[in-house]
Amino acid sequence: MGIEQPETRTAVVQPTAVRRATLAQAELVNWFAEAYGEIAAYLGLHGLTPKGHPFARYHVRADGRFDVEAGFPIAGRIAGDCSVQPSTLPGGELAVVWYVGPYDQVGKAYAALADWISSQGGETDGEAWEIYYEPPTGDPSHWRTEVVQPYHLVSSDG
Repeated sequence: MGIEQPETRTAVVQPTAVRRATLAQAELVNWFAEAYGEIAAYLGLHGLTPKGHPFARYHVRADGRFDVEAGFPIAGRIAGDCSVQPSTLPGGELAVVWYVGPYDQVGKAYAALADWISSQGGETDGEAWEIYYEPPTGDPSHWRTEVVQPYHLVSSDG
């Protein structure tokens, strides 16, 4: 298990196909399996394939539940239906860190990334997301997750 040194990259806006929900933490695991399967079926029905690994964005609500968006990057915008919807991942400056280990400890990667951004004279700029490179099977200590955080440098102009 571990967290690698954060790095930066510049990205363009990435179209995505997603499902959204508001869930308690205990509901997340089962919902993800259903959501990714439903999105994959939608894409297949429309002759599309994902252009990358599955991702998820979380926003913690005041009531302790999560507003969750999960999906896949795709080549262009989709029409969507009552369940699968079009969305995007933001472009711009991104700070990223690789985390290897079980999902319930990925918060350490968020903390390391926030500390690194601050040490570089930056601030977060919107919601972070996770990209999952390993299916959640087998030994969790080998699961690879990339945590991505939009950010910007704070101007030193007074």
